Amino acid sequence: MVAAFNYISPEHYLAAEADSPIKHEYRDGEIYAMAGGTDAHITLALNLWALLRGHLRDQGCRAYALDMKARIEALNRFYYPDVMVTCDERDTALSTYKQNPCLIVKVLSESTEAFDRGNKFADYRHLDSLEEYALISQTRQQVEVFRRNEEGLWVLHPYAEGDRVVLTSVNWEGDMADLYEEVTLPEPEVPESAG
Repeated sequence: MVAAFNYISPEHYLAAEADSPIKHEYRDGEIYAMAGGTDAHITLALNLWALLRGHLRDQGCRAYALDMKARIEALNRFYYPDVMVTCDERDTALSTYKQNPCLIVKVLSESTEAFDRGNKFADYRHLDSLEEYALISQTRQQVEVFRRNEEGLWVLHPYAEGDRVVLTSVNWEGDMADLYEEVTLPEPEVPESAG
């Protein structure tokens, strides 16, 4: 016998999340506990947040890191981006989540990378305000920025070690080395010789 699905309302989720020591994401009535971040994950998110915070000062935009939820009302979803920027005045009245971000950034983790690239990105695309979705690697200096073009299509703009990363949604450009400051990357795996 299959257990019945107990729908949790967005209001109940928000109330419970305010008191929870563990963060949960919310997908149409179901909640999912989030795993804790690694040193590299947290450092990458906070490095980018710090770079953006200084850049956005006095521009009417706010950068958030790690604990601010993004709400996708059309799909009944709440997610925790690693970094998010909103320049929409309507978001200033919302204290625990934002609904109109122009930039969302995820630091990729092995366990969630497929979801972040797939279903989560598909969900985020329902945000009319979203102009860019960026994915940051923890295993090598690499940032993939998906940018919505004038036709509404999402175009990949990849950046690698030595590049300057460009985020047009917030008019920011910065060195990859600054983003990866104090981040220890794993040693690349050397394939075994076939001989």
